[in-house]
Amino acid sequence: MSLPKEARVVIIGGGILGCSIAYHLGKLGWGKDTVLLERKKLTSGTTWHAAGLVRASLYSESLTKLAKYTTDLYTTLEKETEQATGFVQPGSLSVATSEARWEEFRRGADMLQSFEVECIELDRAGVQEKWPLLNTDDVIGGIFYPKDGKCNPADTTMALAKGARMKGAKIFEDTKVEEVLVENGRAVGVRTPSGTIKAEYVVCAAGMWSREIGEKLGVNIPLHACEHFYIVTEPMEGMTPDLPVMRDMDQCAYYKEDAGKLLLGAFEPKAKPWGMNGIREDFCFDELPEDFDHFAPILEGAMHRVPSLQKVGIRKFFNGPESFTADQRYILGPAPELKNFFVAAGFNSIGIQSGGGAGMALAHWIVDGEPPYDLWEVDIRRLQPHMSRKSFLVPRVSEALGLLYAMHWPYRQFESSRNVRQTAFYEDWKAMGACFGEVAGWERPNWYAPKGVKPEYEYSYGRQNWFPYAAADVKATREGVALYDLSTFAKFLVVGKHAETLLQRLSTADIAQPGRAVYTQWLNEKGGIEADLTVFRITDTKFMVVTAAATAIRDWHYMKDHIQPGEEVELVDMTTSYATLGVMGPKSRALLSRITDADLTNAGFPFGTTKHIELGDARVRATRISYVGELGWELYIPAEFARNVLRKVLEAGADLGVRPAGMHAMDACRIEKAFRHWGHDIGIKDTILEAGLGFTCAFDKKVPFIGRDAVLSQKEEGRLGRRMVQFKLTDPEKLLYHNEPIYRNGQLVGLVTSANYGHHLGGAIGMGYVHNKAGVDAAFIAEGKFEIGVALERCQAQASLAPMYDPKSARMRA
Repeated sequence: MSLPKEARVVIIGGGILGCSIAYHLGKLGWGKDTVLLERKKLTSGTTWHAAGLVRASLYSESLTKLAKYTTDLYTTLEKETEQATGFVQPGSLSVATSEARWEEFRRGADMLQSFEVECIELDRAGVQEKWPLLNTDDVIGGIFYPKDGKCNPADTTMALAKGARMKGAKIFEDTKVEEVLVENGRAVGVRTPSGTIKAEYVVCAAGMWSREIGEKLGVNIPLHACEHFYIVTEPMEGMTPDLPVMRDMDQCAYYKEDAGKLLLGAFEPKAKPWGMNGIREDFCFDELPEDFDHFAPILEGAMHRVPSLQKVGIRKFFNGPESFTADQRYILGPAPELKNFFVAAGFNSIGIQSGGGAGMALAHWIVDGEPPYDLWEVDIRRLQPHMSRKSFLVPRVSEALGLLYAMHWPYRQFESSRNVRQTAFYEDWKAMGACFGEVAGWERPNWYAPKGVKPEYEYSYGRQNWFPYAAADVKATREGVALYDLSTFAKFLVVGKHAETLLQRLSTADIAQPGRAVYTQWLNEKGGIEADLTVFRITDTKFMVVTAAATAIRDWHYMKDHIQPGEEVELVDMTTSYATLGVMGPKSRALLSRITDADLTNAGFPFGTTKHIELGDARVRATRISYVGELGWELYIPAEFARNVLRKVLEAGADLGVRPAGMHAMDACRIEKAFRHWGHDIGIKDTILEAGLGFTCAFDKKVPFIGRDAVLSQKEEGRLGRRMVQFKLTDPEKLLYHNEPIYRNGQLVGLVTSANYGHHLGGAIGMGYVHNKAGVDAAFIAEGKFEIGVALERCQAQASLAPMYDPKSARMRA
């Protein structure tokens, strides 16, 4: 078979993801227009040596849907293709040997049950029954997942490849892609030693080679290989095919029956990065050198857990490379830097489990122009350019591998590759006792330690060590004045003759208001929320868009991609040009009035106003807006003046009790005020009316916003079967984090999307969507008895459609 000259889609990489994408493009009718190119042989990179574990769940609703899809697909794939896959479903068992791990598992089980994933809580005796060879002396309990399974990764990939061929796809082995062809910022094909293929779309599913391919194209794909170890024993008594896969995460180990033998694998705390100097050209089905000393602690723990291991020999010690990412989540979707170039890579040892679902999702993304679910958590546009630098990536992936089985603490911070990006205030906050967290590479104060206390996290599922300090920050914000470092906001100037036209087309609100900071959403054609941000009008032809650090790349490219041919618009990233200081609380006006001559009264500076003022020795843009629900200003300060302004603010507010406050306090305040957070409470599959944000919509603008017709259509229906609701647990000792199930009169009706402790309201506060086909209105909420699941215990909760704190926003407008 000769290489075609044209194709609709060219896929680079013949592992399980590449073959799955080809298979699913075939199912969507694009099979005859799909070509897959593999540099060596199918599965020869990472897929062939994967352990083949298949779970029907992951750590969020959308990723669990993909995992369940994979499981369902693998149950039918062999029959469909007549190619063996080795897929069986003996279930999986996770055992806990600490109270903290047991709570983690129980909270996870609560979440998964709300996703209709079957999971069964077992006591010690139940664990022993499921795995008779187990030493359960130190086991507290376990969770059994009946639908989980295992497969032969190479055979499963071959089945997907055969299925793709049956639908018309062409697969070529020993065909290396030497170059991705680019014209006018768009991928248009590939060049190989056997010829050139023109294509409408190019997909990079090249595993640990993906970063190198992206680098040549200016596409950021931050992943790196680590060595991954497992052993296979000699035949072992008691190793029967019906044994579930077993995970002892406290000992960093997993166990799988393998043809009467035991496969023992590890996710050790500190992994060994591999391939720092590149991957040699002839790499194909290669193994890496053994490192028994590195694996020895895992084996020692395993001999305690499965004592009969002490009496059996090791048939195979395996070491092979797998790619890991900077944040433990895989990379999927359209590259923002290059149109029509898609990526599916960096699967962090869950590539077999994710193969079916991720392949299906990317195929739909290509064909339909959007993913089937909200996949922001794995979207390539979440990743920052600095994450691809080896100085950052190599230490980070060494930590990331081990974190797969480490405790998944609330608020857990990465320890490696820190202090990459610092705000202008960093040294000041550090001197004041800040404990920093990281977002998009930025160091932000999450909380402040008083004198004599180390600014370090002590993790738990209970009240962590910073809890009382965050409570004090909230008190200062609600009663006095607190300072927040908001410098990590992304700040984009939008300049030009058609700047207003572009932003009106994108924004639900009317942003053509001189001197105003306007809160708005950007929607897609279906009314889903693509962005949640603020637009400042500076002049007739100059605007500033302010958005979150985490969504900076996504929002920049969303805006850029919507500039129409012939429109005169220039975008300028001003993020690092300005430090931003939030001065928040009822005493903020009194403080700022001491260091500016500007009129800060309600008449002189109404809520939503943005303008330049003289403040101390600097000219700053002061914007009266708040994410904490109090009177306050965001001060946009030229970076070189930032520390001077901070010093003046601290001096002026000393007798007012001014204090710095961290992000934990800000989040607690916004949760009390029921302010939404994009990526948790709102996203591309949530409509603006369901989210309770319809008040931002200006339906009569001269330039209609994208998604207007969809919003009007839903509005005309007259009732909403899904709405965002705020909850407060009646027991003040219980804590919420997110993904807890919501029950009304004993029936599951939703899931908590974000949560924190409401220090002012005196209880854990959560937000989440409540579902009811007949409509969710005030009566439905008022007449229901609501409970929220916390570690398999149902806790009574109050529910409200309106914010529980200051529902009329009188305090912000005071």
